[in-house]
Amino acid sequence: MKSCLVCPAPTVSIDMHRLLVAMTIVILSVAACSSGHVAALDAGSGAAGADGGAGAGVGGAGHGDAGSSAATGGAGTGTAGAGGAVDAGVEVANDAPGERDAANGGDAADASGVPAVRFVGRIDRGDAKGPRFAWSGSGLVAAFDGTAVGVKLGGGQQYTVMLDGVVKPKLVPTSTATTMIASGLTSGPHVVELYRRTEAEWGESQFLGLDLGAGTLLPPPPAPARRIEVIGDSISTGFGDEGTDPCPYTIDTENHYVTWEALAARAVGAELVTTAWEGKGLVCNVGDGPCTMPFPTYYDRSLPMRADSTWDFASWQPHAVVINLGTNDFSTAVDPTPQQFSDGYVAFLRHIRGNYKDAMILLTCGPMLGTGELQKVKDGIATAIATLGDPRVKSFDLAIQTGPTGCAGHPNVMTHQKMADTLVAELKKDLGW
Repeated sequence: MKSCLVCPAPTVSIDMHRLLVAMTIVILSVAACSSGHVAALDAGSGAAGADGGAGAGVGGAGHGDAGSSAATGGAGTGTAGAGGAVDAGVEVANDAPGERDAANGGDAADASGVPAVRFVGRIDRGDAKGPRFAWSGSGLVAAFDGTAVGVKLGGGQQYTVMLDGVVKPKLVPTSTATTMIASGLTSGPHVVELYRRTEAEWGESQFLGLDLGAGTLLPPPPAPARRIEVIGDSISTGFGDEGTDPCPYTIDTENHYVTWEALAARAVGAELVTTAWEGKGLVCNVGDGPCTMPFPTYYDRSLPMRADSTWDFASWQPHAVVINLGTNDFSTAVDPTPQQFSDGYVAFLRHIRGNYKDAMILLTCGPMLGTGELQKVKDGIATAIATLGDPRVKSFDLAIQTGPTGCAGHPNVMTHQKMADTLVAELKKDLGW
């Protein structure tokens, strides 16, 4: 018999995952599902998840949060299935609307221990076929008891796969049929994770289900309590980070999992949401003249290419927001004036503060700009901070890159690690992490 279950979530450190796998037996009887955890019904087999309203919730990125989704009601009921296929046809939320824990932006009733898939990053549940996601690093985490696992995905993206805390060869599905991740595993509990290596411009992903063979889905591992959101451009998407210049940027050279923010989040044991898009600036994009449709245009969206796909900021509240924008503003056909740049930054920061009342907001830029252009960004950041007068808005420096680079002059994996070390030090200083 098939069972279907679905839910939202994180990117955890390898060490933490080893611990979580060891704790999976305990997780069977304790809380693990976030407010966005959802059970999906496989209409073909007649097996389904727990009763509830269809979730219009959201997930955390990079690392799932115990409260990374908010259920908003809807229709759909079912009875628990026995195992096998975990499809995404009809989502059924575990918890009632409004049961959100203000402390973590999550759900007060997420201790159900219901088997589910937990999603990573901003998720759109507007399609009954399955949740869709597009931002870099978004994906899913699931626990299961069995010897094999496969996944059905739509969208033709590339994914980093982790099984029991170990990074496996990248996953490149060629159709919506099941793509096997592993078979012949030792019987017992396992944790599988999939994260988008690729950025939004390559298209959307859609989760269509897991195939566990004779195995059964378990409650997902709990998410880290710490939460970070990183806002950026191609540097933060991982553009060309796995290449060595000279090389053209291709989908094969991009890997968000080894970006500065992903490395830093794992180092401090935090859940990560990345919202970043290559070529976008705070006020002007690469090639703009005049400046149109900069990054803030897309920021409020779950699926950045869809203006009607709106993100629920109340469903996921970060402790820290890190902004690395400005490189593209001063790599354009028409650079913004100092006043335009600082005014744009102030407006964006006010918007972020309106959504995240308590977060520490850290501003930086790097490492691609030369000294002169970088100083223009730093001056704009300083003006914006002074204008706001918010004691929880600060800046920190990322050094200019030197030595070999990735494709098209972008940071390579080594530079991303150096950037990550800088961010980790800043998070420890400002948040005591």
